[in-house]
Amino acid sequence: MSGLGLVLGIVCVLLTAVAVVLTTRTVRRMLATIRLGQPDSTRNGPFGRRFKIMLKEVLGHTRMLKWSHVGIAHWFVMAGFGGLILSVVAAYGEVFHPSFELPVIDHWSVYNVLVELLGVTTILGILALILIRQRNHPRRADRQSRFAGSNFRAAYFVEAVVLIEGIGVLGIRAAKYANGYFDQPVWVAPVTHAVGSLLPAAPWLVSAFAAMKIFSAMIWLIVISQNKTMGVAWHRFTAFFNIYFKRDEGTALGGLKPMMSGGKLLDFEEADPEKDVFGAGMVEDFSWKGWLDFTTCTECGRCQSQCPAWNTGKPLSPKLVITQLRDHAYAKAPYLLAGGKRDMAGDEIGLDSHAGIDVLALAESEKSLVGDVIDPEVLWSCTTCGACVEQCPVDIEHVDHIVDMRRYQVLIESNFPSELNGMFKNLENKGNPWGQNAKDRLAWTEGLDFEVPVFDGSDDFEYLFWVGCAGAFEDRAKKTTRAVAELLHIAGVKYTVLGSEEACTGDPARRAGNEFLFQMLAQQNVEVLNGVFEGKAVRKIVATCAHCFNTLANEYPELGGKFEVVHHTQLLNRLVRERRLVPVAPVAEDVTYHDPCYLGRHNKVYEAPRELVEASGVAMREMPRHGDKSMCCGAGGARMWMEERIGKRINVERVDEALGTAPTKIATGCPFCKVMLSDGLTARQSEGLAAPEVEVLDVSQLLLNAVKRGQETPSKQPAAQA
Repeated sequence: MSGLGLVLGIVCVLLTAVAVVLTTRTVRRMLATIRLGQPDSTRNGPFGRRFKIMLKEVLGHTRMLKWSHVGIAHWFVMAGFGGLILSVVAAYGEVFHPSFELPVIDHWSVYNVLVELLGVTTILGILALILIRQRNHPRRADRQSRFAGSNFRAAYFVEAVVLIEGIGVLGIRAAKYANGYFDQPVWVAPVTHAVGSLLPAAPWLVSAFAAMKIFSAMIWLIVISQNKTMGVAWHRFTAFFNIYFKRDEGTALGGLKPMMSGGKLLDFEEADPEKDVFGAGMVEDFSWKGWLDFTTCTECGRCQSQCPAWNTGKPLSPKLVITQLRDHAYAKAPYLLAGGKRDMAGDEIGLDSHAGIDVLALAESEKSLVGDVIDPEVLWSCTTCGACVEQCPVDIEHVDHIVDMRRYQVLIESNFPSELNGMFKNLENKGNPWGQNAKDRLAWTEGLDFEVPVFDGSDDFEYLFWVGCAGAFEDRAKKTTRAVAELLHIAGVKYTVLGSEEACTGDPARRAGNEFLFQMLAQQNVEVLNGVFEGKAVRKIVATCAHCFNTLANEYPELGGKFEVVHHTQLLNRLVRERRLVPVAPVAEDVTYHDPCYLGRHNKVYEAPRELVEASGVAMREMPRHGDKSMCCGAGGARMWMEERIGKRINVERVDEALGTAPTKIATGCPFCKVMLSDGLTARQSEGLAAPEVEVLDVSQLLLNAVKRGQETPSKQPAAQA
């Protein structure tokens, strides 16, 4: 043991002791802080399935690899962080005794190959991530950079530590080889041999590299222990738990998280606004999983890069929403941990005195969640498209948190965009957002050359055709409804419609935060539907609206409405495969398909509509953003009924992308999307930026045209009637 080795070793031990004490104290405080959130019993068990999903996501990097080059580089860095822990342990021996070896395993060739591989790939991986960050730096791309708004100082620190750690591993091994302390063959450690042959035979060099590795690791721990909001570092530990506790062991897409208070579902008949939690009016109203979400955000900006609002110049960035909530939560935590609490008016009801409370925490407690922390324009810019949730590698539930804040604003503050007033009143009084009379729900059937069966108490049907409000009242959407009805008639499918008994599913009310109105509409519909299906073992519903489809399939079961719900593209695709519908191909049409968010991302229905487009005999052209990366049309989250006053219109942005494929038709599978895309296309046509013959159609219309071509061709008639 040299004098230098002894000094370095003692310093390493003392530094480690400080790091362990500080980190332990910080972890305890962070756990106490996260527990400030509301209870959430839905995150419990089953352990085995949750643990399996967590391991699959972490080890398989299933979400990170959506961006393959970034995912591969990150996987190597992650593997190095976990797989090189023993090299840190060995460094404590090597700093004192340069010839130190771990018992047994240090002589295994397999172990040495693994360390060599992880050391090299950790360096290469972090260098790749550093390059990616610099190439996408806001100084180059401004708002288009997914790192805009991220904490670069924290990122640079973490990147530097990872790089030093990787260099430290290889440096120790190379220095040991130079001094004759490493006897593994070249094939086991080629980089170690190559670098070691260039280094002098100096034992102190081993101690220096070992100390460097320990210093970097312990300084990292000390720094993050003083920065609880450094998510880019803390996600190394919290991501495992955030993924494990994610909603329903899946992504937070499809149905919204129901309103809860005290860990239980909120019953509006018994709820008391003075005692119960109505959405999120204060940061402590979020569940503990919400607080864990805030803690885990790595500020990678994937969510931001996919957000339709951010990409069209709106102030909403899902990343910044989460980081602003995180910073506010941790700044307010000392006040809350001391027992502080304010009522809805902002008056103190938890403490008799503020003596001893950190003044910054006290000041934070006086901030309003929406207004001071989250700008209202940010809150109401969200289309709830789910692109942020789909892309997040650590399963943060952005949409649930945004809707929870909307719920409080609507139900308690009555503070929401004025345009929603009319929609809410129409839903409450007329049962549809357009304010049309229920008796007109069958107006779309006029002019059809067959009778549309309306439910009359008979159970002689296989499917209930849920027309939806848009399909019944919006002229462009009516064409979709008529096309689907005609196709079902041609295929000989037994179906029925509710007519005036149908009401809005409540989707726009719920996404706008009016949970009370959603519950009212949903319970009414569930009662009607259960009556329709009374006595039937199989309860099948087909819906043309992606929003109705999502609500019926994913949200009505909570209210006792359990049905087999299919989207019309799924049913029609099955009928084509069964040869009950026989389209004729080809025709000289170039069609691009727009994925509705609530059909694609929220419910993973991607293939059925594409197969129908191709079956219709047209040439399919994909937009750059398609599938799970599809761009929203701008109608979701009740944005259909709100004006877009900031930035570029989302529907115009999407139409521009569609026109970039030079289509003759733009196809979709949702009436909301059809309306928004049609409006965007009309705007571009009026500006001379789109050919007048380009049109927006539902997939069912394409299919109907193809089937009718077959019926008009004598040679095809038998097949069409089969």
